[in-house]
Amino acid sequence: MRVLIVGAGNMANYHAEAYKAAGAELAAAVDVKEDSLKNFCAKHGVAKSFGSVADALAWGEFDSASVVTPDAMHKDASLPLLAAGKHVLCEKPLAPNHADARAMTEAAAAAGTVAMVHLTYRVSAALGAAHELVKAGRLGALRHVQAEYRQSWLAQDSWGDWRTQDTWLWRLSTKHGSLGVLGDVGVHLLDFGCFAANDRVADVRCLLRTFAKAEGDRIGEYPLDANDTAVLTASLAGGAVAVFQASRWMSGHINVLHLRLFGDEGALEVVYGDGEDSLRSCLGAAALKVKEWRDEKPAPQPKTIERFIAAVRDGGPAKPDFAHACDLQQVIDQAFAADAAGDVQPVA
Repeated sequence: MRVLIVGAGNMANYHAEAYKAAGAELAAAVDVKEDSLKNFCAKHGVAKSFGSVADALAWGEFDSASVVTPDAMHKDASLPLLAAGKHVLCEKPLAPNHADARAMTEAAAAAGTVAMVHLTYRVSAALGAAHELVKAGRLGALRHVQAEYRQSWLAQDSWGDWRTQDTWLWRLSTKHGSLGVLGDVGVHLLDFGCFAANDRVADVRCLLRTFAKAEGDRIGEYPLDANDTAVLTASLAGGAVAVFQASRWMSGHINVLHLRLFGDEGALEVVYGDGEDSLRSCLGAAALKVKEWRDEKPAPQPKTIERFIAAVRDGGPAKPDFAHACDLQQVIDQAFAADAAGDVQPVA
């Protein structure tokens, strides 16, 4: 498979290495920044480079593309690729709003090609096993879901000192394109919970908070106004109640997803991140005994890029797809609306 990498920033390096490890050919790369493009191509042995997607399509010697541009450019990069019949793997979130995500999903359906979103945490063996257990009915009727995305880089210098280094400051500033912790990792949090629950969000309530972090809530050119903490409560379509929480103030956790699922016949607990990928279960007869939990040993899961290659080459399942990512983005949009309105917002 011949792959075009669109965008030559930091995340593009992950895509390039994953494709090479899976035996795909890096056919060409695109970026508007000449220096970034030149360095990326030299690092990964990419022979062809272009300043735009249009120029790459005029050349055309590739089958598939990874869109690794900034979020706001995902739509403009993906639509011409899909219209040209190319397979597309797009970084998360699919788009910064539901309207753009829907337009991309409709374009993918019209193209009939493989169109997937790069949700990296689908690689979790524990998450994959939890999904299968719920799908098989091992928890009975699902009643309650708790999902947390824990980061600590505002509380400690686990990712460097954001007060003196501007590497992460854009994530704290709406002026610089950030939608805060909800917009940044909300798609991961929602996917983690909904995929494990084998369900979707039907309605959502939301509470967002931006805490004072510097004098005048500003550091240099960066107004620090993006949300730091998000708490969502939701009804799932199947009837369960769900709580989704994300914060950058959770000391002791560099980057961790923690999930609990409770049904009328059992429960599961998933922890992924900071070197851990674990699944505990309380099922069957053990569910009748409060403390009887079992450590499971789930099978490894392929990376999303490996799933994408298999879908293109072999016609395998193209999941997670644009339609799923579009649904997640609608929940995020409605969560912002719910916080602004202070009320519940339905999710169509």
